[in-house]
Amino acid sequence: MVETPKGNRLHIGIFGRVNSGKSSLLNALTGQELAVVSEVPGTTTDPVKKAVELRGIGPCLLIDTAGFEDEGELGALRLDKTKAAASEADMALLVVSATEKPGEDTPEMRWLKIFRRRSTPVILVLSKTDLDAPLTWQAKSWQKLTGLKPVLVSAQGRQGLGELIEQINRLRPENYDLEDITGSLTKAGDQVLLVMPQDIEAPKGRLILPQVQTIRHLLDKGCLVNCCKTSKMKAMLAALKEPPALIITDSQAFKQVEELCPKESRLTSFSVLFAGLKGDLPFFVASAQKLSTLDHTARILIAEACTHQPLHEDIGRVKLPRLLRKKLGEEISIEVVGGKDFPADLSTYDLIIHCGGCMFNRKYMLSRVKAAKEQGVPMTNYGVAIAALLGILDKVSLPE
Repeated sequence: MVETPKGNRLHIGIFGRVNSGKSSLLNALTGQELAVVSEVPGTTTDPVKKAVELRGIGPCLLIDTAGFEDEGELGALRLDKTKAAASEADMALLVVSATEKPGEDTPEMRWLKIFRRRSTPVILVLSKTDLDAPLTWQAKSWQKLTGLKPVLVSAQGRQGLGELIEQINRLRPENYDLEDITGSLTKAGDQVLLVMPQDIEAPKGRLILPQVQTIRHLLDKGCLVNCCKTSKMKAMLAALKEPPALIITDSQAFKQVEELCPKESRLTSFSVLFAGLKGDLPFFVASAQKLSTLDHTARILIAEACTHQPLHEDIGRVKLPRLLRKKLGEEISIEVVGGKDFPADLSTYDLIIHCGGCMFNRKYMLSRVKAAKEQGVPMTNYGVAIAALLGILDKVSLPE
C-alpha cells in the first residue's frame, strides 16, 4: 500500500455547463493535461478522476464531469454520470464562465439547490477570467444571486488557484479523513488479534484493503497487534499470555472464530467495523432483523463496491447467497451488483445487503443508505447480515 486509497481521499467534484472551463481547471490544479480541452461541446464524457495531493490539504480525488446541459441521447447518459459523481462529492466546485450572465433560471442555480439539499459544501468558481469580460459586475451579480463569493480563476494563466485551494481547505468537512476504525472497542496498549483467512480473493503476497487499513489504524492507536490465519487461531491464543481485548475476523470466518473466542475478548469483523466507518451501523443492525421475517418469496439485492471477476467461493456471489438460501429457502431471488451499478428503484427488494464499502468514500455510501431509507427498504451489510444468519449478532461488538 503506497498510496492513500481513493475511498479515504477528499472527493472534489468539478461541475458546470458544457465548455465552462471545468477540464481546464482540472488540468491546472493537477499540473497535467489529464482532460481533453476543446471548444466542441460534449468533449468530456465519463467523469475524469485524478488522485492528487493538494498543498495544505492532503490526499484528494478530483472529478471532472460532463456539462449540465449536454444534449441528445449520449448527453442524457453523460448527465447520469454527472449525477452519480455528485452523489460521491464531499465538495463541489461550481464552475461558471465569466461570459455567462447570472440568472435565477439557470442550470447553476438548479444544481446549487441540489448540492445544498445534500449538505455538500460549494465553491463558486468564475472561470476564464483572462478573457475580456466585465468581471466586477459578473462577480457581484453571482454573489448576490447565490450568496457565495466567487473565486476568480484563469486556468490558462494559473491565476486564482492559490485562493481556490485556500477555500477548499477552509470548507472541507472536518472529519472526512478521520479513520477511527475501531472506535470505542480499542485504546492504546490493548492487545488485538486479527484473524485473516487468506483465500483466493486476496492476491498472493498482498492483504485486502480493510486488513491493511485496520492494521495501520491499530498501530497508530498504540495497540499491540497480532495476526493469524483461521487455522492458526487456536495456536495463537495459546501463545499469548492473556486473552486479547479484541478479536477482529473476516466475516466469512465468524462462526469458527466465535467458537474459539475467549469469554474475556470482544469479537467483531472487518466488515462490521467498516459499516460503522462508512455507513449507518444502527440502521444496518436494525435492518438485519428483517432476516427473521423473510421467507422463500424474498427478493434480496447484494451490492459490493469492488468490481472483479467472480472467483470460486466469492463471499458476495457464493458464500452469502448460500447462507441466505439455507436460512430462507432455495427459491429466494438474489441479485448481485458491483461497483457503481446500484439500481435507482429499490422498491422491489425486501432487503439490501451491502459490502463494507472500503472502496467508497463515506459520502457515497451514505447516499445509498439515504436512497434505501427514502424508499422504505431495509439495508444491512455483509458482516452484520452474516452474524445475524449465524445467530451470533448479539455476541458481536459494535464500534461507537
